Amino acid sequence: MMRLLTLWVMLCVSSLAMAQGKQLHESACVQCHSSLNGGNPDLMYTKADRKIGSFEALEKRVGYCAVAAGVSWSPEQVRAVTDYLNQQFYRF
Repeated sequence: MMRLLTLWVMLCVSSLAMAQGKQLHESACVQCHSSLNGGNPDLMYTKADRKIGSFEALEKRVGYCAVAAGVSWSPEQVRAVTDYLNQQFYRF
């Protein structure tokens, strides 16, 4: 029973982090990425010649982009966006 409860709590926390990552991404990243990719923000992540090749590189890029966008994300928020992008596009 305890294992099931622990698993359920972990899934809830994970879902909340994904939702936060998605919301942060949409509010701080989509406009810039759209302008760079002809109106398609997802192209940044799906094009054949994308530059990100690992989870660590993705997290580093998210941190860099947060600074470039002028947002003050905590390390946890950077991780939430990284996790969201990894789940949605990269799958490292």
